[in-house]
Amino acid sequence: MSDLIDDDLPGRNAPEFTVTEISGAVKKTIEGEYSHVRVRGEIGRVSRPRSGHIYLDLKDDRSVLNGVIWKGVAARLPTQPEEGLEVVATGRLTTFGGQSKYQMVIEDIAPAGMGALMAMLEKRKKALAAEGLFDPASKKPIPYLPEIIGVVTSPSGAVIRDILHRLRDRFPRKVLIWPVAVQGANCAPEVARAIEGFNAFTPGGALPRPDLIIVARGGGSLEDLWGFNEEAVVRAAALSQIPLISAVGHETDTTLIDFASDERAPTPTAAAERAVPVRLELLNWVEAQDARLTRALTGIITQKGQRLRDLSRALPRPETLAQSARQRLDVMEDRLPAALTAAANRKRVALSEAAGSLRPATLTRALKDQDRRVQDLGKRLAPGLSRAATFEKRRLDQQLVRLRQASPARDLARKKERLTSLSTRLIARAQTDQASRQRKLDALDRLRETLGYKETLKRGYAVVRGDGDVTTTKAKAKAAKSLEIEFADGRLTLGASPKSAPKKPKAAPPEQGTLL
Repeated sequence: MSDLIDDDLPGRNAPEFTVTEISGAVKKTIEGEYSHVRVRGEIGRVSRPRSGHIYLDLKDDRSVLNGVIWKGVAARLPTQPEEGLEVVATGRLTTFGGQSKYQMVIEDIAPAGMGALMAMLEKRKKALAAEGLFDPASKKPIPYLPEIIGVVTSPSGAVIRDILHRLRDRFPRKVLIWPVAVQGANCAPEVARAIEGFNAFTPGGALPRPDLIIVARGGGSLEDLWGFNEEAVVRAAALSQIPLISAVGHETDTTLIDFASDERAPTPTAAAERAVPVRLELLNWVEAQDARLTRALTGIITQKGQRLRDLSRALPRPETLAQSARQRLDVMEDRLPAALTAAANRKRVALSEAAGSLRPATLTRALKDQDRRVQDLGKRLAPGLSRAATFEKRRLDQQLVRLRQASPARDLARKKERLTSLSTRLIARAQTDQASRQRKLDALDRLRETLGYKETLKRGYAVVRGDGDVTTTKAKAKAAKSLEIEFADGRLTLGASPKSAPKKPKAAPPEQGTLL
């Protein structure tokens, strides 16, 4: 056994390391050898915790490399990592001693070639279309002649000059320019803020709100136009309350903002042409319409005038219509003085006759007759009103009977409800009355027990009976042949029993007995 233990075994004198020392040494070695690397692979799992950091996996057909993008770096990345996207990640390798694993700290990430960009673009397009952001039913009509046009583009490029020049040639309008970066990392957030900013303007405010928005940019590669494919720009365009025309790139270039906008123009110049009509053409059209309207009105007036003249020939002359009436007026005017004189004389004679017959006695008699007539009518009024009320009541009862017969179901339901209510009330009243009577009966029974002589016996008294009768005096007790004493718990007989059964004592109040 001692032979198996040998202090001279090889490695017995090797230095010992702690776990932390080994972890630090490995970390220093890996970070020293791989301080700057570029790794190409497909993004697998992507995790975005509330801290703002991004954790992801880079993988190929054989291996998986953990990666982390810190919060500050993730906020300024031009391309956000998406699962399934092939990318080239730039950063450094390090270790995480807490879990004994190595990982890559990513400082930049970019799609690996055109194919990756197109795949990501197609995937994003399908996701946004599924949300309904490209729905044609939500498109807003472009105004025919907007007063104010908002242009979102670079202020130093040729695009804004082409738009202004085209608007000036066709129909001069007021233009508000919102300068933005049209490529690079700042493109998407600035374009989204510009669209949202135009929509936030107050109509009629110090800075007027545009009636139409044009988002424009010249042609370029897919990478140059990528800012207009970002989700923030697409959502801002789809949610815009102001009609929006997208004019990004040339006719062959297509970005996602084209699907979300209300109308797509192949070039910025074409966007200006679709925004306003040609002023001269509009003036010519207005003049043509004015000429047509004038000709139509002139023709209608001429036609109506001719019709009026034709109808006027069939009407008689006004002088002829007034001649007969004028002659009758002259005749009446000649006859008027005599007629007025005769009428005044007749009225004067009638007044004299009436005044002659008016005497105080006549007036008094007439007043009495009228008073008597009024009294008679007053006496007849009450019976008449009573008869009328009786008749109306009878007629109303008949109508009520017919109405009840017309709706027996409703009347039956109403009566059932009333019967149920009355039954409930009757039962409650009966229970209340029964309880009250029971309480009174219990009180009377307690009073009966209290006033009865048996309660008195319980308090130590006794009833004495001599020969069967209640004995109330000492003399009667001595004269009795036998005595019977009734206590609370029974009766005691003293002396010889009588030959005949004692008489049944009369029901007498306690005070008639002898209480000992």
